[in-house]
Amino acid sequence: MAMLSVLFLLSPAFTQSHQHSGKATDTAQAQSTPAPEADPQPARDADASPTVSYHAPTVFTLRTGIATGRMVYIGVGGDIDGQINPTLMVHEGELVQINLINGEGAEHDVVIDQYAARSSIVVGKNASSTFSFTATKVGEFSYFCSIAGHRQAGMEGLIQVMPGQRAAMDTDAADIVRDPADLPGPIGQRPPQVVRVDLETVELTGRLDDGTTYVYWTFDRKVPGPFVRVRVGDTVEVHLKNAADSVMMHSVDFHAATGPGGGADFTQIAPGEEAVVTFQALKPGIYVYHCATPSVAHHITSGMYGLILVEPEGGLPQVDREFYVMQGELYTVEPFGTQGEMEMDYDKLISERPEYFLFNGSVGALTKSHPLYANAGETVRIFFGVGGPNYTSSFHVIGEIFDHVYTLGSVTSPPVAGVQTVTVPPGGATIVDFKIDRGGHYVLVDHALSRAERGLAGYLIVDGPENDDIMHAGPAKKAAE
Repeated sequence: MAMLSVLFLLSPAFTQSHQHSGKATDTAQAQSTPAPEADPQPARDADASPTVSYHAPTVFTLRTGIATGRMVYIGVGGDIDGQINPTLMVHEGELVQINLINGEGAEHDVVIDQYAARSSIVVGKNASSTFSFTATKVGEFSYFCSIAGHRQAGMEGLIQVMPGQRAAMDTDAADIVRDPADLPGPIGQRPPQVVRVDLETVELTGRLDDGTTYVYWTFDRKVPGPFVRVRVGDTVEVHLKNAADSVMMHSVDFHAATGPGGGADFTQIAPGEEAVVTFQALKPGIYVYHCATPSVAHHITSGMYGLILVEPEGGLPQVDREFYVMQGELYTVEPFGTQGEMEMDYDKLISERPEYFLFNGSVGALTKSHPLYANAGETVRIFFGVGGPNYTSSFHVIGEIFDHVYTLGSVTSPPVAGVQTVTVPPGGATIVDFKIDRGGHYVLVDHALSRAERGLAGYLIVDGPENDDIMHAGPAKKAAE
């Protein structure tokens, strides 16, 4: 089922205007527009309609049981919680996932004839089965148990498929997603110099999902924080300001720095305060930075992490496009998919039981909000890091193979060639690059694929020829006689 959910993500993403942003410092380019070598963003049809309306399946859980002397399905969770043979309401085009739990130990299943969709038969108490289908037909359809006599004994309900897409709930919450194309371009050839980096810690209510918000703690109002780019030998002067309306103290720890706390010992500041710390960029590589104020895990999970690249002398090999992606988790009191304002659950945090797995801070961040865009024939580089605070990522792009992986973020060791999936620990980072040989839609995932059902997926949308010699539907083409 996890793989089915991932395959669903291959559907076209929402089209959008795609903008770059940046901020230059007085002494050096700490943030800038993307590399000038890159072509303009691929053209997108503003009127294009996605195949489906949103990023994840509509999930219903049914438990078998006995009520009023009949065999029934009982809704579990959400709007159907406790309802007998609940009506399942979905919209046209949605991927529907139904989880069946055996509540009393007799044989049961769930069948929807009109969609040729069914679960496995579950026998033992608490045994479960999951299946999915895409709601392509509008109307009312029965779901029922196909075991002889069970439908007649009461195990039947309705699924209603309504025309049109489900409208996203409006919210005044901020868009906290860092556009993956928002990073400064390569430094190139220049001597070492002083680079000033300005960061502001800001606490704000951000959009976690459609109709769902969370109070994020951020660097510069986005998750992840700004991509910092320097070269080996630079002197990095960090000015950290804690917004006056913050509730918490904050700080910053640069894994690229050598010294007490990575700078955190000098930057523990209360709301309204400012601190400065300076360090030498001694070793090239891609490094995480994060808040290091107790509880450190709480500050990190709430969004306080980012990447700093210390380029080697002369820089990295040139590519056409660069992107910035980070993975994290959220530990909320309410379960994944609940609407409203979410609160952090400290017990789940210290027990490592997240409700959400996220790229760039929110569900749908890199599918609906800010997909990655490129053209066929281009080379792409992704700077990928894990804020965490707890889970290791198995980063993978479905349909692509990494030409080069800078293992553990090292840019002084030769990159590994021809890699399918790369392991990145919390507080770690890597760099991958690959040439895109064929147009189409590619999906960024953590190959612990159950996490895709908790928000963790992104799109790489590639304009250009869909080269049939590389892949096509149907059998191999015969060579000309």
